Amino acid sequence: MTRMSAPGASEAATCTRASGFTLLEMLVVVMVMGLLLGLVAANTAPDARATLALEAERLARLLDLAASETRFAGRPIAWTSDGAGYRFWRRNDAGLWSEISDSDSLRARTLPSGLQLDGLRLEAGKAVEPMRLEFSAGALLPVFDIDLAMGQEHFHVTGSPVGEMSALPGRGRNVGD
Repeated sequence: MTRMSAPGASEAATCTRASGFTLLEMLVVVMVMGLLLGLVAANTAPDARATLALEAERLARLLDLAASETRFAGRPIAWTSDGAGYRFWRRNDAGLWSEISDSDSLRARTLPSGLQLDGLRLEAGKAVEPMRLEFSAGALLPVFDIDLAMGQEHFHVTGSPVGEMSALPGRGRNVGD
């Protein structure tokens, strides 16, 4: 004889067991999500070398712009740095220097956290303190080397008398070597 049970009793037991997750399943899902988030965070975190290269290239282009503007406008422009940022200055008709505020390109800039301007050397390797570089309208462009550092990574921006500005990896060399 077959035993008859109340209608829907086995369905309720089956549904109860089928719904929900075990603790082990939940832990596996949480672990997989954590791994994926870790990978995404590692891939999106800025690389120190890439940040340094970008800032060195930006500085080289801005110095090139300042030198070009000096030649075309006939007014001297100076670049100064306190190590954590830099500014551009223009000499007016009265011979006084004033910070450039009418140019979005040559505005004052603060470097990203951890990045430092390590020093400026002019021709013959002479260190310049405080860091100041002047572009004069009628004179040759200065030969210079500016060191940038972020942690153990280094880049340097160099300028030649023919107007070539470049950003190169590694520590700067004595200018004129």
